[in-house]
Amino acid sequence: MPLDWTSGPLAEGLQCYRNAEFFLAHEHWESVWLKLQEPEKSFLQALIQTAAAFHHLNAGNRVGAASLLRRSLRRLEICPTPFGGIATDPLCGDIREWLQALELGADQLPAHVPSIALTNHSA
Repeated sequence: MPLDWTSGPLAEGLQCYRNAEFFLAHEHWESVWLKLQEPEKSFLQALIQTAAAFHHLNAGNRVGAASLLRRSLRRLEICPTPFGGIATDPLCGDIREWLQALELGADQLPAHVPSIALTNHSA
């Protein structure tokens, strides 16, 4: 199943993610995730885990956020780049930067959440 980021729940979730509405992003994406098969299912689960991590972080749960980012990164690192219409290499790099800051207990966290950038291909 191709992942269409231009309309529907994936696009709505991406807009929510970019607006720091992480719980809503998770909800939109989960409605699609339930219908997917591998490898797209694990890929979208990684994006859901990324959104959930920042929802936890906003609630003050740094340990939970780091745990979710670790799981997300493990899933994303086995995906080719790009995958599912998303540039996975820069996303993995951003997640690694956040993980390092969280694991070191840094007071100064990266300025921006990991970027979920679309490629020119929708699938």
